Amino acid sequence: MTDNSPLFRPAQLGKLALDNRIVMAPMTRNMSPGNIPNDKNIEYYRRRAAGGVGLIISEGTCVDHIAANGYPDVPYFHGEERLAAWKKVLEAVHAEGGKMAPQLWHCGGMRKSGVMPEGEVNGYTPSGMNVPGKVNRHEMSVQDIQDCVAAFGRGAADAKALGFDAVEIHGAHGYLIDQFFWEGTNQRDDAYGGSLQKRSRFAIEVIEAVREAVGPDFPVILRWSQWKQQDFTARLVDTPELLEEFLLPLSDAGVDIFHCSTRRFWEPEFDGSDLNLAGWTKQITGKPTITVGSVGLNADFIPQPGEALFNSGEPASLDNLVERMSAEEFDLVAVGRAMIANPDWPALVRDGREDAISAYDQEMLFSYP
Repeated sequence: MTDNSPLFRPAQLGKLALDNRIVMAPMTRNMSPGNIPNDKNIEYYRRRAAGGVGLIISEGTCVDHIAANGYPDVPYFHGEERLAAWKKVLEAVHAEGGKMAPQLWHCGGMRKSGVMPEGEVNGYTPSGMNVPGKVNRHEMSVQDIQDCVAAFGRGAADAKALGFDAVEIHGAHGYLIDQFFWEGTNQRDDAYGGSLQKRSRFAIEVIEAVREAVGPDFPVILRWSQWKQQDFTARLVDTPELLEEFLLPLSDAGVDIFHCSTRRFWEPEFDGSDLNLAGWTKQITGKPTITVGSVGLNADFIPQPGEALFNSGEPASLDNLVERMSAEEFDLVAVGRAMIANPDWPALVRDGREDAISAYDQEMLFSYP
């Protein structure tokens, strides 16, 4: 039997103290009618906290900008009623001894005109493109950029005021921040486009605004990825040297923890090393990292670019994960689908009850086990 104890060592990451190394990954579920977390959402998060997860990162929750949302029935993180509902979610998590961070989200060009409640507002993107070469979205002005930066700052301030334990900025998967990173969708010729350094300016300003809003000690997490939901093969950088040029300005801007999203956590990021993306990010920045990508299941989580449903999957060995955690390649591991199917996944793994872990089925994403 595998010794899973490395997953259950306490973690002290700056001011963030966790009972173990397991994170609940953010997963969009379209289960908040009116864009307000409800009693079912509260119970969903409460059960995972009771199941022993060290840190819960919420599903993407939209910042206070007219074009932030791209999907029906996703929660928002602004407005008195919505924030009061998030407060109830947080209180339920804390009552079970859990910790929680909201994920602040702007969908960028993934929004199509017509998505309610904003209606005919088009998606906002750096260059009017949601995919390379196809201009069919709103091209952001400098004022638009400043408005979005301010919206992230307000969301972070509200997260701290509500009593959350950290905040995550969603900078991955082809959403707005990532559309600035990605040369394919950022063809600007001003200070926000061109070199990777310039394409990172928007993210740096967002991070700085968040840091200013929460102060020097409140934990700030950045989720980022090479791959995009529009293109699984897309890459921002191809060498460790370029990765260093990309990451260090983000780190200096105020990121405390990097959440490094890959589709398969066990795959090496560059030739000549077994380190995955989280491993390289930790080595370069010296900051704590979260690894993620098909943890505990035998199938990738998205079958094809643009798919909405996550792939079904059977339970899989944790040996590789535990070995990497033991070697301190990364600090935390985010678990998604396996924790949808098993609210008590951490407790089952801790207690050596892997035989009791259920498979994940696509339809589980829209239920409340």
